[in-house]
Amino acid sequence: MKAIRRPFRATAPTKEGPRINREIRVPQVQLIAEGGDNLGVVSIAEALAAAAEAGLDLVEISPNSAPPVCKILDFGKYKYEAQKKASEARKNQKVVEIKEIKLRPNIDTHDYEVKMKSMLRFFEEGDKVKVTLRFRGREMAHQDLGFKLLAQVKEETVAIAKVESEPRIEGRQMVMVLSPR
Repeated sequence: MKAIRRPFRATAPTKEGPRINREIRVPQVQLIAEGGDNLGVVSIAEALAAAAEAGLDLVEISPNSAPPVCKILDFGKYKYEAQKKASEARKNQKVVEIKEIKLRPNIDTHDYEVKMKSMLRFFEEGDKVKVTLRFRGREMAHQDLGFKLLAQVKEETVAIAKVESEPRIEGRQMVMVLSPR
């Protein structure tokens, strides 16, 4: 028995961005001239003729409105400016990182101050800080010391940071997350 082979049917490629010129397939459009003047609702043929007369493209700006809004403009320039705007937005974007500070329940005062200094630096850079307090052996019996230490951290950073997640115990460690104000 021979297998029946179906012909390959590729799906139509989906185009990114707005439709232009002959791709716009609606009977009427709201037309905006290159200067920004509203020319009202016109037929697609009139709109294409006006765009050709100006030597520019007819670009569908708002396809979901009734009728769709189309503007006469230079599509290459439009794409270039949109690309520039997107790259500018990416450049100004700040990725918030979570920095971790590891403490022990019986930490010395100087060590604590050094950790606090680096924590304050992280907040100035706009990063979140995850404070991890690690318990070893018999220290698990004195979790109240850990809660006191994290309360002290919270108290000292209250002016520049807010508590995102309260201290909680995860196995042998206590975790608290702070984020900059």
